[in-house]
Amino acid sequence: MRHHKTSLAAFLLGLCLATPAAAQAPASTPPWAPPDLLAAAKAEGDTMTVYGSMNEQEALPYYKLFEQATGIKVVYVRASDTALFSRILIEHRARQRTWDLVVTTPVNRLPDEVLLQFETPQVKDLIPQALGPNKRWYGVYSNYNTPAYNTNLVKQADLPKTYEEFLTHKEWAGKVALDKGDTEWLSAIFAHYGEQRGRKLAQDLATTLKPVLTEGHLLLARSVGAGEYAVALNNYTNLTLNLKLSGAPTDYWALDPVALIFGSVGVNSQAPHPKTALLAANFVMSQQAQTFLTQFGRLPTRLDVETNPPGVMKVLHAKTVLPAVFSAEEQKKWNTVFLDIFRPR
Repeated sequence: MRHHKTSLAAFLLGLCLATPAAAQAPASTPPWAPPDLLAAAKAEGDTMTVYGSMNEQEALPYYKLFEQATGIKVVYVRASDTALFSRILIEHRARQRTWDLVVTTPVNRLPDEVLLQFETPQVKDLIPQALGPNKRWYGVYSNYNTPAYNTNLVKQADLPKTYEEFLTHKEWAGKVALDKGDTEWLSAIFAHYGEQRGRKLAQDLATTLKPVLTEGHLLLARSVGAGEYAVALNNYTNLTLNLKLSGAPTDYWALDPVALIFGSVGVNSQAPHPKTALLAANFVMSQQAQTFLTQFGRLPTRLDVETNPPGVMKVLHAKTVLPAVFSAEEQKKWNTVFLDIFRPR
């Protein structure tokens, strides 16, 4: 009997101690995880799969925030945009329910039937350009397109103030690089200057500067930071900032026009864990997630998140910002135009 009383007392004590903690649990739940959606996600299991192109150094701690808040494990599959799109289309046709969420640049090129239409309260804080018109994708980080330079090799005073001024720097020939997929930047040049004048400017840049075509914007940023090239004719501003924050001698400057594309989120229309995918979509659009990414120099799509370093948006939006969101067919067209101008002769 004494043992029974002791056990009962221990149980009641434990219950009393547990009750305040349980009462506090909802207060610790982040605003992007409403209790009903969180409960529905947990009912689907304890795991989900994300396809993305973000490098693991950023992505793994990023999704760790989601895991810690929900108890749901993220299986992260990283590949290039091209590889991800091919894999997604093959799996969709085969009706293989293998992934839940995709976060890459740009999701809008996927066919509508691949992506679920969805809405979330998070969108009210996004810039208007980051809202997919058919509610199948939303921008979660911004890729603004600007030139970059190695600060050990080029003086700030010598930076061109327009793209035409690049043509006066014939000494940079062969020391300038450009990503071979910079079609959005080229389309913005055509839109800003007009097709005829824009095409001639691009052709003159190709002839005068003889830019080396690299494969991958991150590689381009690292190459400029390492001094392999003096200047990037164009690159994603956030990647330049990423290298600058790590101490590399590199920086960006803004010229008209500034092309804008997004790293976007989409939910698989055949997701094996659809509620979990919606919960994770809430997360990647949240203030917490976007603030976390600014430590790597990524630029937010939310109006309530400051850039790192501060003031980047003010510099960029002092120029003409042109969103460049292509369909798959438009992408093919611009690939042809880009290679026709910049392919080495």
